[in-house]
Amino acid sequence: MIRIIDFKRQKLDVPAKVIAIEYDPNRSARIALLEYKDGEKAYIIAPIGLGVNDEVISSASAEIKVGNASTLANIPAGIPIHSVELKRGSGACIARSAGNSCVIMAKEGSYAQVKLPSGEIRQIALDCMATIGQVGNIEHETISIGKAGRSSWMGILPYSRGVAKNPHDHPMGGGEGKASGGLPRSPWGQYAKGLKTRKKKKHSSKFIIKRRK
Repeated sequence: MIRIIDFKRQKLDVPAKVIAIEYDPNRSARIALLEYKDGEKAYIIAPIGLGVNDEVISSASAEIKVGNASTLANIPAGIPIHSVELKRGSGACIARSAGNSCVIMAKEGSYAQVKLPSGEIRQIALDCMATIGQVGNIEHETISIGKAGRSSWMGILPYSRGVAKNPHDHPMGGGEGKASGGLPRSPWGQYAKGLKTRKKKKHSSKFIIKRRK
């Protein structure tokens, strides 16, 4: 059931042909099956505009074409990109779900300033890889589930709201009538709404130029 996706695109300078665009039950985006010149096959996230029989390549000097993977140093500012690495060789971890994309705002020194789908602007090393284009299946967010049964088919089972429970069952429980929450906290005093849990001295904070909020 699990489709192994090639998020690293480390087969450099070997052209590949798209032989199928497939549905993946494990993600919102469609996936594209590639066949390389040497016969090896691999899946990638399918961007908008990539079709069967198209040719793609992963290279530090790749042409700016939908589906090609290249380093941020080679990609001009303003071009939509997806499947972006945060560390060289670690594999894509940003903008992988349906309809998502990032944009390079500027390049300075050995870093590119990349605007993420959340609105955050972050510095990412220029030698990190990204794929050209916007992730496909953009209509995913407009799909209506329609009925509880369809959620059940997907393994999403019914659940009770916290505010409908008693105080000893849930931090938001209790109250007369339809009282909702208040300032819920755990038995140890940790607030459950609105408390920022990111460490103030987290080492990667220096790479965030503008936060999403």
